[in-house]
Amino acid sequence: MASVSERMAAAPSARAAVDAAHLHRAIFVGIAIFLAVAPFLLYPVFLMKVLCFALFACAFNLLLGYGGLLSFGHAAYLGTASYICAHTAKVWGMPPEVAILLGTAAAAALGFVFGSLAIRRQGIYFAMITLALAQMVFFFSLQAPFTGGEDGIQAVPRGHLFGLIDLSRDTSLYYVVAVIFLVGVLFIYRIIHSPFGQVLKAIRDNEPRAISLGYATNRYKLVVFTLSATLAGLAGATKAIVFQLASLTDVHWTMSGEVVLMTLVGGMGTVFGPMVGAAVIVTMQNYLAHLGAWVTVIQGVIFVICVMLFREGIIGVLARRLKRPL
Repeated sequence: MASVSERMAAAPSARAAVDAAHLHRAIFVGIAIFLAVAPFLLYPVFLMKVLCFALFACAFNLLLGYGGLLSFGHAAYLGTASYICAHTAKVWGMPPEVAILLGTAAAAALGFVFGSLAIRRQGIYFAMITLALAQMVFFFSLQAPFTGGEDGIQAVPRGHLFGLIDLSRDTSLYYVVAVIFLVGVLFIYRIIHSPFGQVLKAIRDNEPRAISLGYATNRYKLVVFTLSATLAGLAGATKAIVFQLASLTDVHWTMSGEVVLMTLVGGMGTVFGPMVGAAVIVTMQNYLAHLGAWVTVIQGVIFVICVMLFREGIIGVLARRLKRPL
């Protein structure tokens, strides 16, 4: 049995965990309330773009922030799901819910295959393998007949969700995207705070020790890689319906770079950091679009500033100041 001193030492940490759970619950409620009223305050299409990229960044953060695996090829899963969703909706005439599910399933299958190859290496070798595999997807998308080449797949029909909700109306589609975003983020949150998530953190912090404790680390890394790819695919498929377009931009290596930037700016290894990072980057791209290529230069400057001045990201710095996990 635990001694009195051990129980007294464990009490503050348990209390802190409960307080953090209450704080996170309050933040999620606040996000849900904001999403409910947001389309009356801001342009719905802009909000949908932010939500799609926020989900993409959260999916990437699951792999990097909690799995410790830096992928330079996550655009492959976003883009693959986007193409499959667009093709099945436009050419096969599938309803939007089926098209999104098929796109997500394709990303999951691709993530499993690529993950099985990539996790055999660590560090920079892992990152380079993911980049090489993503470039293969890019050149396939450029030449494959069903992707439309440089023109992409355009005029993708939004259709009717479950045959009832007309998604051609931006407001209706916005609430569907908001629900998809919340479900995806809550799923990620549950993964992070599950026993599986605790093992992931142990592997991230000290893989040899996790192996010595009997954990099959490669199996855990493959599962988190596949889950991250699946959720990235969900974001990509949803984005294809929102913009009625699947293009090479979705599978280009710069998209993989952008999601890294979003995660680091918001706060790697935090629950809410990738959402904030995605909102910052997408807002900057939207309102500075008139500057052309200079937007990329500004993004680079912001990245350098974040790395040099506050490596924890926006939410990471805020969490350190408040002494609360965010």
